[in-house]
Amino acid sequence: MYVCVCNGVTDKDIRREVDAGCTSVSELTMRTGAGASCGSCIQLADTLIGNMLAAKHELPVIRNRHVGSLPYNHQRTIG
Repeated sequence: MYVCVCNGVTDKDIRREVDAGCTSVSELTMRTGAGASCGSCIQLADTLIGNMLAAKHELPVIRNRHVGSLPYNHQRTIG
């Protein structure tokens, strides 16, 4: 399946790069161009890399890594 349509990068291309030592989306972008154009494939590429690394090292896959941030109050109350 195509992961990055803009640059023609497939899941097989990503697997090949992970097998060759790629461990991050930024490294994948340098190697294949995936994510360098519109960027809509970055989250899927990140998930695939994580899943492939987990399977390669027989680690459990952790879902929902990117949890929404909690509100942060920038004002401090000095009392």
